[in-house]
Amino acid sequence: FSRELLSSDAMKDYNRARVYLDENYKSQEHFTALGSFYFLHESLKNIYQFDFKAKKYKKVTGKEIYSDTLESTPMLEKEKFPQDYFPECKWSRKGFIRTRWCITDCAFDLVNIHLFHDASNLIAWETSPSVYSGIRHKALGYVLDRIIDQRFEKVSYFVFGDFNFRLDAKAVVETLCAKATMQTIRAADTNEVVKLIFRESDNDRKVMLQLEKKLFDYFNQDVFRDNNGTALLEFDRELSVFKDRLYELDISFPPSYPYSEDSSQGKQYMNTRCPAWCDRILMSHSAKELILKSENDEKIVIYDHIGPNVCMGDHKPVFLSFRIAAGAGKPIANVHKCCVVQ
Repeated sequence: FSRELLSSDAMKDYNRARVYLDENYKSQEHFTALGSFYFLHESLKNIYQFDFKAKKYKKVTGKEIYSDTLESTPMLEKEKFPQDYFPECKWSRKGFIRTRWCITDCAFDLVNIHLFHDASNLIAWETSPSVYSGIRHKALGYVLDRIIDQRFEKVSYFVFGDFNFRLDAKAVVETLCAKATMQTIRAADTNEVVKLIFRESDNDRKVMLQLEKKLFDYFNQDVFRDNNGTALLEFDRELSVFKDRLYELDISFPPSYPYSEDSSQGKQYMNTRCPAWCDRILMSHSAKELILKSENDEKIVIYDHIGPNVCMGDHKPVFLSFRIAAGAGKPIANVHKCCVVQ
């Protein structure tokens, strides 16, 4: 697939590429299943990539694909989170891949990340914020600390991927079902709560929401689609604890997960989880200045999702499009000597 993509007519104007695929699934200690594709347009004349082992930039030429043992590739950093970060210390494919680039005298990191999901809707509903939110908070803090530690000089950075950020489940349910009565169903053998049913107090006690470990069945999905679901952004709170370290452009697209994987249901959400903006592109405040400094009267900064009306899998991809003005990062370049061919 990668080679066909690189040689396709659609990509003919991209004469340099780097593809990093973590396919070493036999290594439980290292496998993240992350993949990063970087395509460089022919109009960009001088692009350099950082060698983390040699600690210097190298000019990017040609098209290269790396897979299997990315740990030995000096042009990136790949880490799986420490095992004690995983819920119940059970390994899963969560971690990050970091690369560093220099374009038009501007150095920046691109960090592809995958954080922990909510294992149970019932547990997520118990507290505000949920225990899962705390686990993601710890993991994201770990990544941010790693990319600004003392091993390398600090540059602007973009962090993107499946953060698995969820809406505050308790607050959402209490809002959507404010006038409902709740029925609790327990397992006969363990007395464990296995299902919650929220019914309207009148209107023939119509079922509004059914909640199970992997079921979030709300009677009216339009609430997540109307005006792109932005009325629910007040419950999107996980990023707030990082406001001093991370910036995000305003969200104007609907929740990116969990969409139906039925090819004929491109706008339909599955009834497995509460829809949420799991997929994001975040940046350091210095990266924000780089973007905003480069913007002119035209709207050249776009933060949106892909394939709003067609099936894209259970996640809708999110993109950030912007132009970097020539020389916008020169103060950084002077420090990093990006223009020197190593």
